[in-house]
Formats: sequence, C-alpha cells, structure tokens
Amino acid sequence: MKEEVKHTGKVVSMNPSQTTVQIVSHSACSACHAAGLCGMSEYAEKAIQVPTDPYASYGVGDEVQVVLKASMGMKAVWLAYVLPLFVLMAVILGLIALGVGEVVSGLAGLGAVGLYYLGLWLLRDRLRNDYVFTIQA
Repeated sequence: MKEEVKHTGKVVSMNPSQTTVQIVSHSACSACHAAGLCGMSEYAEKAIQVPTDPYASYGVGDEVQVVLKASMGMKAVWLAYVLPLFVLMAVILGLIALGVGEVVSGLAGLGAVGLYYLGLWLLRDRLRNDYVFTIQA
C-alpha cells in the first residue's frame, strides 16, 4: 500500500497562515474511453486548506502536489463509512432482538446514524487538526 495519497492541484490563494489549493476529483469512470458518450463521468473541484510554508517556492497559479498520509485516508474511510454501518446494524439488530417492529427499528437505525454524523460535524474542528495536508512543489 502506498505511504501517501497525492493529488495534483493549483494554488488559488495564499496568506501567511493558509494556502488554498484547488484539486479536481474525477470519478472512476472518467478514465473510460467511452466516458464522453455515456455522460456518466463526473468531476468535482475541491478546495483544500493547507498550512502555508514560510519558505515556500510556489505561488498563486502554480501547480503543486497535495499530499496526505495514507493512514489518514483510511481513518477517514472508517469514520465516514464503516463506523456508521456498524451503528446502523447494531441499532437495527438490537431493537429487532428486543421485539421492536422492523419499521421502527429501521427508522431508529437511521436516526442513530444521523446522530453519529451530527457528532462528527460537532467534532469537525478537532478532526481537522488530525488531517493535515502538505504541499510538494
């Protein structure tokens, strides 16, 4: 497995504390030779905030590589997809085992996942400190 996840982007703004890099995220099917015909290929532009290096050799308009440790990417997958699935399944199966109806169990599971994501949102500033991108010029 790779040690780092890299994306090529363009520096769109810089200030003493943060540099904003715009990257283009492509869907998996954008590399298909027929992507232009079927209309399924998608891309999204994303802006990433990176701490500014005071000795940076890049400036606004330059193309750079934005780097994140692969372990941080896996942590993000766990927080965003795997743990909510476990919450959903635990609530649904637990309530069904207690004799609660399927509809109520399903709605309670969805509510629990909603609360989980609300918790993530409330902790976003703390999590933001864990996910630090760096720039390679």
